[in-house]
Amino acid sequence: MAILAISKLGNPILRQKALPVSPGEIKKAAFQQLIDDMFETMYDEPGIGLAAPQVGRSQQLVVMDCSGEGGFPKTVLINPTIQFYGPEQVEGWEGCLSVDGLRGKVTRPSTVRVTGLDRNAKPFDFEASGLYAVCIQHELDHLIGKLFIDRMTDFSTLTQMDEFQKYWQKEPASAI
Repeated sequence: MAILAISKLGNPILRQKALPVSPGEIKKAAFQQLIDDMFETMYDEPGIGLAAPQVGRSQQLVVMDCSGEGGFPKTVLINPTIQFYGPEQVEGWEGCLSVDGLRGKVTRPSTVRVTGLDRNAKPFDFEASGLYAVCIQHELDHLIGKLFIDRMTDFSTLTQMDEFQKYWQKEPASAI
């Protein structure tokens, strides 16, 4: 496995719509290696989600994992689509491996239903809530060229990481 370079704010790939992955490509060794390398890169940063455009690949691929209380299972989303957004909204702090050193508050639906393919090219259809739903929305935004800062409505919450840790952080945080 390998640690991949993270594309940073200003890299044009972060503002492009990612291309779908063909089901035949999913089973290829190179694509499976990309999935494993993305997990290793995400854990190394540390983060809880990573989209292929963040590692310079214009592909609709997301990896996510957040163990512990309030977390969610190791997840691979290929060609994902959100089918339903729940009516309730939740505001929370977000950060991004592609936007170094910043956190900001973003409001998102607290529940989503998502469909797509897993790492074995098998279809999935599930609902997620809480942090899982927020992370899915954050990572799927990367697949359409959006960053969390594009979703912020109150830029007075945009905070440097040192100040976030000093004044706002309640528990150790990973970037989404």
